[in-house]
Amino acid sequence: MTKRKDNVTQPKIGLDIFSGAGGLSLGAEMAGIDVKYAIEINKSAAQTFRRNHKGAHVICDDITKLSPKEIVGDNQVFIIMGGPPCQGFSLSNTMNRNMNNPKNLLFREFVRFVDELHPTWFVFENVSGLTSMNHGETQKIIEKCFENLGYTVSPAVLWASDYGVPQHRNRFFLIGNAYGVKFEFPEKHEKQISVEEAIGDLPILGNGDSYNILPYRVSLEEASGYAQQMRKCSENATQNFVSKNNDLVIERYKHIKQGQNWRAIPDSLMENYTDKKRTHSGIYRRLLADKPSVVISNYRKSMLIHPFQDRGLSVREAARIQSFPDDFIFEGPISHIQQQIGNAVPPLLAKAVVKKILSYKE
Repeated sequence: MTKRKDNVTQPKIGLDIFSGAGGLSLGAEMAGIDVKYAIEINKSAAQTFRRNHKGAHVICDDITKLSPKEIVGDNQVFIIMGGPPCQGFSLSNTMNRNMNNPKNLLFREFVRFVDELHPTWFVFENVSGLTSMNHGETQKIIEKCFENLGYTVSPAVLWASDYGVPQHRNRFFLIGNAYGVKFEFPEKHEKQISVEEAIGDLPILGNGDSYNILPYRVSLEEASGYAQQMRKCSENATQNFVSKNNDLVIERYKHIKQGQNWRAIPDSLMENYTDKKRTHSGIYRRLLADKPSVVISNYRKSMLIHPFQDRGLSVREAARIQSFPDDFIFEGPISHIQQQIGNAVPPLLAKAVVKKILSYKE
């Protein structure tokens, strides 16, 4: 995949840790960052990153074993990006005890990389629920960790649908800089992108179909503006892979209208669910065509349904909803690919944040 750089000025060096498939890096590259380094322990995700970021040095290893300075050498890193898990923070613990909690090992690694490399900026992203963990104290502790390193930090929860992504997905962002300036998050877009705009030009598929390349349903000129953006570097629809569901699941799909979930399924088709009341509301949800999608996380496990077709989403459809362009190719078995897509930061959301970062002059 070719690197996209909308910014004509000299790009700055980026390092993506806990990179996954590279959604954060792709958005950063779109904004003008030269992502030279990435660290990811999952082999399939690392292969995906390597394939789509040709110039990057991708390290597939345990981050705790790595030396930041050995990775970058004499290069000055402008920005460090990543989203480590933070489930080990506790109100009952002091700062030192929180940082020493084994469950916070990976967060500690993020802090270590920032401390040793002294980037001008960092982007820390995480689940939006982090803001309410321990009644908000977890967020305060995390901010303090970076303030103790001399960074000025700005937190916010952003909705991807406010930044050109056809998905109601919210993520916590903590932006830090060494300038001492208070970062202001980018303004929201006026228009939101619907599921129909996002995937309406992609091929009609059946349950279990697996076609690496298929023609688009409509010409580039007939496609929506969003679809045109996704198709810019691709002649065909790629990775049209749909997980195969059994006949009972497909029969359940037929009873669910757009916007509905498992509650629309007759009881006679749900007999293997011992307690329907405990079923999560996101299970068996058919997407609304005229609205942004619900969260694309583990969309296979959640049984998200195509708006018009009685099947799950294809790899390319899910990637479109996450704002990955069609020439971005995912590596690994389909279950790995589905997880990579679901775990990713939407590139267009990342682009908006990093573009705003680059508007601040040294």
